[in-house]
Parts: sequence; structure tokens; C-alpha cells
Amino acid sequence: MIMATALVLLMTPGLALFYGGMVSAKSVLNMMMLNFGAIGVVAVAWSLWGYSLTFGPTWAGGIFGDPSTYFGLNGVSDAESLGAATGVPFLVMVAFQATFAIITVALVSGAVADRTRFGPWLVFVVLWLTFVYAAVAHAVWGGGFASADGAIADALSTPIDFAGGTVVHINAGAAALALALVLGPRLGFGRVAFKPHNMPFVLMGSALLWFGWFGFNAGSEFAADATAGRAFLNTLIAPAAAMLAWCLVERIRDGKPTSLGAASGIVGGLVAITPAAAAVDTFGALATGVVAGTLCALAVTLKYRWRYDDSLDVVGVHLVGGMVGTLMIGFFAHLDEGTTWAPDGALNGLLYGGDLTQLVSQAVVAFLALAVSFTGTAIIAQLLKVTIGFRVSSEVERNSIDIAEHGEAAYEEA
Repeated sequence: MIMATALVLLMTPGLALFYGGMVSAKSVLNMMMLNFGAIGVVAVAWSLWGYSLTFGPTWAGGIFGDPSTYFGLNGVSDAESLGAATGVPFLVMVAFQATFAIITVALVSGAVADRTRFGPWLVFVVLWLTFVYAAVAHAVWGGGFASADGAIADALSTPIDFAGGTVVHINAGAAALALALVLGPRLGFGRVAFKPHNMPFVLMGSALLWFGWFGFNAGSEFAADATAGRAFLNTLIAPAAAMLAWCLVERIRDGKPTSLGAASGIVGGLVAITPAAAAVDTFGALATGVVAGTLCALAVTLKYRWRYDDSLDVVGVHLVGGMVGTLMIGFFAHLDEGTTWAPDGALNGLLYGGDLTQLVSQAVVAFLALAVSFTGTAIIAQLLKVTIGFRVSSEVERNSIDIAEHGEAAYEEA
């Protein structure tokens, strides 16, 4: 679990490289700093109140955990660990879950690339972690309404989110949409071609994300067993299928597959398999990858039609991919395979002997998470916009956000 935690932490610098390559040369440092800033802020806030808000005893009408129970993480017992059944110490589980919170908020930054002030972003991270991420994660993983003990399980079946399709990707994707709408489009959006300045960065960033994702998904079993092995294998094959599907869409639509499409397809497949990693068999993983790669490739073009400037396609990849993976469980959940995992009260999918119950359960939690995240993010972003300001000036955006916000440039002229 310590190794899995290190792998998941590596995903955020990998994301910084992935996002950094996709923006212009004059804003690459700012883009990467938004991600590194998330590491600093979330690690501190998580150790003080974030973990307790998420995994403490249900409090505040079931919306959050009690923030005082594990405040500061002193005096805790390993018997209270999320991985107590498999012998994982309490503090190791705290660190593992911290890396999930870090990558989730870092993902949101891609929607507002090229126009975000660094200081207000750090304030946003604190508020979003506290009021949005903690609420959604508590609902699904901390004993709230979308957990095995919650209202959705009582009415239908237990929603399955093995490693964060709802908590991480739908949550981040919905937040990205809200933030992009509040901040508004980049100068020239719809008229200027915003091309990636460094595609090798993008490809290496996607490789680091894939590498770290093995810790993300397999580590979520909290044990080295057959279920972790199933999650590990599915994390290999689903993104591979998604990459091929995305490239095929590009070949048919545009005439040529691109390296950006291949990298984005990998990430889309990783996103989609995350909630289902231990709940589907090989055929389910392949189907999830193909559907995610196809739909995400089509979805990323919608921002031009609907006029929302999601700079680096967080909505098209993470929201759509998270929805695909979460809903595909309702079709492909194979919970009696022997190497797959299921919480109490979850059912097989429609194609494996089940009925519509699990699909409906998955849909309910997915759309509730979307609504909570979008609404909460919009409120936070609007408050920051009208108080301290969130976006750089037009002059800074045209010239160099790196120089204005950080006093340095990524590439010094000879």
C-alpha cells in the first residue's frame, strides 16, 4: 500500500506534464504549478480536517464526516483503518486517500488553463476539497447515502465505485464544467487554434499517468490478492482498447490518427475502467475501453458547438469517461467470477444475469454526484470571482501568464 500510494502521488506530476504539454509555451509553468500547488494545499488540509470530513463518523445530516474525530491524525488506532481487515495501518490509508484527493482537484485545473491566477486557485483548492470533494467522497466511500449503508442501496442496490469513477472523475469533470463557465472562455476561443506546444510532454505525461494508475486501481483492493490482480489487468487492457478506439475515430473522421488522440484515449480508458476495475471481467474491460475511447473522442468537440471553453478536455474525457465507466457496470458487472469484487448488496449487470436494478443504481449516484459537484463548484468559483478575482487580465493572458504569475519563463530565449 505504501508503494501504491507513491504510484498514485506520481500521477499528479504526470498530469502536470500531460497538461503542460497541451498548453502554449507562455503558460506551461502556470499550468504545471496549478497541479503542484494542489499537492501542497491538499496534503496539508487533508491531514488536518480533510480525512476526517470524508471518513469520520457521519455528521451534519449525513453530508460530511465529523471533522473533529481525526483532526490532525493523532491518537488514532489501526483498528479504525479503512484497510483494517487486510492489516493496512491507519496512517497508510490516510496517505493513500490523500493522493486521490490531490489528483482529483488537480484534474479540474485543465478546464481553466491559460487564464487562471495562482493565488486564487490555491484558495479554490481549499474550499473545493472541504465542501465538494469531501461531501461526494463521504457519500460514496465514507458511509453516506451512496454507500452500501445508504439510501440508494436500500432502495435499489449498492452502487459500485471501486476506485473513483464517481468520487474522482465525475466529480472533477462536473467541477471543470462549472469552473470553465464561471471564468469564461480564453481570448480567441472558437477563432484561434490553441495547439499543444510540446507533444512529447503529453505522451510522457500519459505514460506516467498510466503507470501510476496501476497503484490507483489495484491499490484500491488494499491487499495483494486475486481481486487486485483483476483490477491490475483491467487497468492494462481497457486503456489499450480505448486508445485504439480513439485513433480509429480520428482515422475515420479526420483522415489520420494523432499522438494527442492516442494519449487522450489512454486517459479516457483509464478513467472509464476506474469504477469498474474489479467488478468486470476481461470482456467487460475491453467493452468499457472501446465505448469510452469512442464517446470521449466525439465528446471533446462539443465544447465548440456548445461554447464552453474546457481548455484541455476535462469534461470530454473525465466527465464523459467517468459516466461511461460508472454506467457500464450496470451492463457488465460480473460479481460471481471469483476474482472480482463487490460491496454487500451489489448485483450482476444486465448482460451477466442481472436486471436493470444495478444500472439504475449506477445512474442515480452518477447524476447526483454530477449535480452536487457542479452546483458546489459554481458557488465557490463565483464567490472567488467577485471577491478576490480568479482570472488574469486580458493583457497578461495575451502576453505571458508565466511571467506575470511566477516571474519566470519555461524557455529562455538565446
